[in-house]
Amino acid sequence: MDTVTHGIVGSLIGKGFFSDRYGRVATFAATVGAMFPDTDVIAEALSNDPLAVVKFHRGITHSWIGLPFFAAFLAWLTRWVARRRGIDAPSWGILTLIYGVAIASHIALDGMTSFGTRMWDPISQDRVAWDLLFIIDFLFTAIALLPQVAAWIYRDSAKSIFRATGMWVLFTLATISVWFLARRVGFSFHFWAAALVSVAIAALFFLPAAGGRGFRIKRAAWCRAGTYAMVAYILACGAAHHAALKRVEDFAAANHIAVERMGALPLPPSLLDWGGVIRAADGVYASRFDLRDSSAPAFHLTADSPPDIFTMRAMQLPEVRLYWTFARFPVIRSSTEDDRTTVEFFDQRFISRRRRENDPQPFTYRVVFDSAGNVLEEGWQSNGLLLRRVLKTLKPRAGDTP
Repeated sequence: MDTVTHGIVGSLIGKGFFSDRYGRVATFAATVGAMFPDTDVIAEALSNDPLAVVKFHRGITHSWIGLPFFAAFLAWLTRWVARRRGIDAPSWGILTLIYGVAIASHIALDGMTSFGTRMWDPISQDRVAWDLLFIIDFLFTAIALLPQVAAWIYRDSAKSIFRATGMWVLFTLATISVWFLARRVGFSFHFWAAALVSVAIAALFFLPAAGGRGFRIKRAAWCRAGTYAMVAYILACGAAHHAALKRVEDFAAANHIAVERMGALPLPPSLLDWGGVIRAADGVYASRFDLRDSSAPAFHLTADSPPDIFTMRAMQLPEVRLYWTFARFPVIRSSTEDDRTTVEFFDQRFISRRRRENDPQPFTYRVVFDSAGNVLEEGWQSNGLLLRRVLKTLKPRAGDTP
């Protein structure tokens, strides 16, 4: 899940359950704590390792093992800064609790995406992925954000109409922007859905003004209601995931596929859109379907290239073995041109709807060999690591001839 959404969720929790009693420092701690685990991107940015995103991201800072230590340290640091600036702050124990809850929200929410989180690092490097939420879920973000905005609108009766109007316009424009973005990346939805969202936001922002009811609701109550709505949405995603996985299992059983791994992966724009993925002995079966469509989903097989000496050599490389622990539904492709053989690995979790035929898949890792089997290049395929245009080339290995 994106760091901004984590911060919004942390702020929601802080305002709903801690700030009334412990003040603004509690909200600050909950917001910072919810974003803190993503500081591991610093190690990724400073590293020259081609697999830094796999090696460092969602590791120890996203771990239940590391949580109490990070929470205690952040609480101490916050108390130290507060004392230096003469700011009243909760006790170290209370701050540790707040930071712990906020970090836990981050770990749990990242575990609900399909990217995978090493929740038990360093004891285990296995990635937990419950496949309930898409990595950027605008609806989930809105559920966490809108109650906080509503609380702000109804904090001042003299400014409430101006604030409600401005926020409604802003969120309507944001909704239209999401509609355009979804169309551009291949996950379009009907414009009437965007209009319906705008109407719902208007109702949330304007209707509580009737009879002055909105001004009698405390900020904590707004934010607690948002927290409960957020949990309800996650439970609904869980039910949808169960239904989607059942369709994948039915396809595998009907076609007698020897399953190595299978999953139902959330897709935008809603909890009704899913991708079915099955790793079999000969490749990966994949499908995209809408739960509103009762017909059986159609799966497409992306087959592995036939095994050869170059594929076997690539699979022995430590970087490829590390990539293999990250990839859940990998496909292996091998091709030869002139005296160079390229072996590529890409994960069917991250297939883009808008990808052209010859474009690399996201998270495509490749190894290039000469005719003698020596490694010439190894790294992410250009534009094969999400939106980054990189090709990191390793130095020739000892004993290899360029």
